[in-house]
Amino acid sequence: MNNAMRWTVPVSHPAFAGHFPGMPILPGVVLLDYALQMICSHEGMAQESCEISSVKFLSPVGPGDELLIRHSVSVNGSIRFEIVSDARKIASGSIARAGDSS
Repeated sequence: MNNAMRWTVPVSHPAFAGHFPGMPILPGVVLLDYALQMICSHEGMAQESCEISSVKFLSPVGPGDELLIRHSVSVNGSIRFEIVSDARKIASGSIARAGDSS
């Protein structure tokens, strides 16, 4: 993966309040939203013009986890991404421009 950005999940992130008491886990939708924002910003694309076409969650994310969000753009414009924390793979998937059938 050609491009990489780092994000340390804030211990005080509001999503941890109810997800789950006693064992906080960052909801997947929050993780994907942040990753999509970072990737679109890095690539100079409007977030509204992109959609996550596939995703696989492999490991939970907790408060204070340091994440590396990596992505690469293919010739057809689709984007593959993966999110890792140290040697642990968190999630992987692909992003397509909205309306793109490729």
